[in-house]
Amino acid sequence: MASEFKKKLFWRAVVAEFLAMILFVFISIGIATLAQSVGHISGAHLNPAVTLGLLLSCQISMLRAIMYIIAQCVGAIVATAILSGITSSLPTNSLGRNDLAPGVNSGQGLGIEIIGTLQLVLCVLATTDRRRRDLGGSAPLAIGLSVALGHLLAIDYTGCGINPARSFGSAVITHNFSNHWIFWVGPFIGGALAVLIYDFILAPRSSDLTDRVKVWTSGQVEEYDLDGDDINSRVEMKPK
Repeated sequence: MASEFKKKLFWRAVVAEFLAMILFVFISIGIATLAQSVGHISGAHLNPAVTLGLLLSCQISMLRAIMYIIAQCVGAIVATAILSGITSSLPTNSLGRNDLAPGVNSGQGLGIEIIGTLQLVLCVLATTDRRRRDLGGSAPLAIGLSVALGHLLAIDYTGCGINPARSFGSAVITHNFSNHWIFWVGPFIGGALAVLIYDFILAPRSSDLTDRVKVWTSGQVEEYDLDGDDINSRVEMKPK
């Protein structure tokens, strides 16, 4: 972790997550656009649930995951504070705070947030899998459409959280944390389930615990090839 902490590229990536999150919350700019803008710098996670998914999938270190989530949350707070100052004259301005719709209980809201985030993180894992050789089209566009799908699913029931940092920014500035736990627990469960489904069922990885710990502690990620032409066969990871 110490070696990664000292690298300028690491801190550039953290700053990129912070700035991109401000744009994402403040301007509501499309995730596909931001992915093209900072994806080559930080990966354009812009979502703690996505960061957790990539951590559990052994694609980033624990240090990077922690710093990304902090940067995302602070960026969301800054953006919401700016937005609050600009729109302070508007009556009943909720600043996009997520909450349960009338008639929706906490269990239902939690389930909706889990499903909405699961399909998003599953899409991220599949479209950014470097073992694949069949990818075509635009990964940022696919992820952006997945975000749109999540909104179609959840917006009438929970306001569509599926992004704990964005929900956190609004809750902090409005000083209203009613049902806020749902918008952390739901996306984190959804992200973890997506990793379980993709990495252990759909496209299993053969990396052992030593390889995983190496990534979590040092952030060193190897590139891998697919072993075998049979799409139904187990995916074997071979360092180049």
